[in-house]
Amino acid sequence: MSNELKEKMEKTIEHTKAQYATYRTGRANPEVLSRILVEYYGQMVSIKQVASVSVPESMTLQLSIFDKSAVKAVEKAIQASDLGLNPSVDGTVIRLRFPELTEERRKDLVKVIKKHAEESKIGIRNVRRDAVDALKAKEKGKEISEDECKKQQEDIQKMTDHYIHVVDQITVEKEADIMRI
Repeated sequence: MSNELKEKMEKTIEHTKAQYATYRTGRANPEVLSRILVEYYGQMVSIKQVASVSVPESMTLQLSIFDKSAVKAVEKAIQASDLGLNPSVDGTVIRLRFPELTEERRKDLVKVIKKHAEESKIGIRNVRRDAVDALKAKEKGKEISEDECKKQQEDIQKMTDHYIHVVDQITVEKEADIMRI
């Protein structure tokens, strides 16, 4: 049970890290494009399936589109996104210049990050609750003793505390990254 519990909590941490990677900081990060979908031959696909993304300068992303017919669709998808970027098209190359983040925008991003952190902690607590409920059911069914149930609950709580601390740590790191000038 503890391996399954650990695995579920690890997935929550990985999801949190993946979410944080999609938020832009003071420099260009290709992960900000991971949420953008492009209509390509009637299918919605990620930008990474129709273009290679590089970072030629600290504040610029460059997309090299594989198929010339997809350039307009990629440009349109970027303009429609919540990134607030204006793509510069040159043949099959699209450049995205990231403006400096304002202090207000940085504070807004920190609020969003903290909201994600709280959602992650709730997810971890839900995993804990399910595990404790399963333990109590085993105790009630006389599969384990009361002492064993209490001991396992303490272990589950320690694991929960550890993963909540990990969420707090990565949140503080991301906040510092966003607020860095």
